[in-house]
Amino acid sequence: MENKTTQKLKGQVALVTGASSGIGAGVAKALAAEGAKVVVNYASSLKGAQHTVDEIKAAGGEAIAIKADVSNEAEVLSMFKEMYDTFGTIDILVNNAGLQKDAKFVDMTLDEWNTVLGINLTGQFLCAREAAKEFIRRGVVPERSKAAGKIICMSSVHEIIPWAGHVNYAASKGGVMLLMKSIAQELAQYKIRVNSIAPGAIKTPINNEAWETPEAEKKLLKLIPYNRVGETSDIGAAAVWLASDESDYVHGITLIVDGGMTLYPGFQDNG
Repeated sequence: MENKTTQKLKGQVALVTGASSGIGAGVAKALAAEGAKVVVNYASSLKGAQHTVDEIKAAGGEAIAIKADVSNEAEVLSMFKEMYDTFGTIDILVNNAGLQKDAKFVDMTLDEWNTVLGINLTGQFLCAREAAKEFIRRGVVPERSKAAGKIICMSSVHEIIPWAGHVNYAASKGGVMLLMKSIAQELAQYKIRVNSIAPGAIKTPINNEAWETPEAEKKLLKLIPYNRVGETSDIGAAAVWLASDESDYVHGITLIVDGGMTLYPGFQDNG
């Protein structure tokens, strides 16, 4: 851990949903390394969440794990209560929980549609709503942050890029984009900053078949002009910046972290 006097998020409380693995775990560890007390939310993997907590504590940070299905309003309310009972308040929400249930459009079941929209979009609505209530209640505390609170929505390059075979996922991320912009417009008056991160291809368990072999990675790299697959630390660094006062005038934007995937690399050689 770096010297606490230089930590960008010292004394702040962060909730990272879906932080038992992958991008969520990477973001939780990055925020903790900058001094935030972190709530590691998980839906099913206590072992994974505890591993994230243990890594944070081993590095000198502070964290707890709280179970909640973010698509369930009662569980979200219970999670926020437990967080307030432990840490008193919240300064940073990272709406990261998400999943895929892929199918061809004509074969997709209503349950596959509803499950993905419930976690990926409704979950972000519920958590952002509760965080915003606390930010408005508490207001700006200058020694904590210039903002009353920060909400970071985890989107995807698929808020821009259509994705056949994944229409529920793409629709959820398109929804996240306008959810973020609309609440950013509404909450700015309270000094609450709201932004999104849109990762491209990141090495996580959800997509390991896309990069785990040299052949698969070579194929994936055709979509990435920068010629490397992203790491969870790339997203962690972006989240730290958006949560810190360094980005205090950044509001209502999607920060795309994708090595150039959204540059339509198929047109690199004149299409």
